[in-house]
Amino acid sequence: MQIYWTKINTIIEETSEVKTFLLDLPEGFTWEEGAHTHLALEGFNAGDQPNKSLVRHMSISTLPNEQSIGITTRIREQCSEFKSILRNLEIGNEVALFKIHSNVPLKREDKSIYLLSSGVGLATFRPLILTYLERPDNISHINSLNIDSTKNYLFTDVFKSASDKNFTSQYVDNRNDYYEEVKKLALDQDGLFYVVGSDEFIMQNIDVLREHGIKPEQIMLDKRGQQIPKFFSVESSI
Repeated sequence: MQIYWTKINTIIEETSEVKTFLLDLPEGFTWEEGAHTHLALEGFNAGDQPNKSLVRHMSISTLPNEQSIGITTRIREQCSEFKSILRNLEIGNEVALFKIHSNVPLKREDKSIYLLSSGVGLATFRPLILTYLERPDNISHINSLNIDSTKNYLFTDVFKSASDKNFTSQYVDNRNDYYEEVKKLALDQDGLFYVVGSDEFIMQNIDVLREHGIKPEQIMLDKRGQQIPKFFSVESSI
């Protein structure tokens, strides 16, 4: 397993609770839209066994042509040891990256794509939108729907509707409105639905989509293959 040690070059305060850490791009580190990586803090591999409390699975919120690896995350006042250390890191501090994989690349099947997310889940979808706007081939339309009760919506420079590019961006601030919008989107029985968020959020979306005729093969999750079956076998309630 290759470990890429790299430095923080920029820290962006997206909101009072959300930060984006832009990391130097190590030689040989490549990824595609929808990718995630493992982010590890100094000392994670100091002992005989890796300290898993200093490692987190994180989406990459940038594309390679932006020349930085973006990690966008919410850090609340009461948080884990990992987030507490991350919050206090400064420009020039080192972190480690390893195991890059993409579960949700854009599918170019001449269908509409619906991106369903909660809060900072937009970080996963930002590169998908940038890729689509640059090359919209074989995608009919993209619609992003995000629920964020803070109303401090993220990446509004990217997530803005553009009718000439067949891109619609929606934000809602409560669950009822969100699921009513999901039901409307599900009227497209041929669409592809990408879901990013907590496990509970994912299962609730799957329930609504399936109740409205969307098949499991139309629902894309930011999960590894072996994890996916459990989301389609467990019943949950909204």
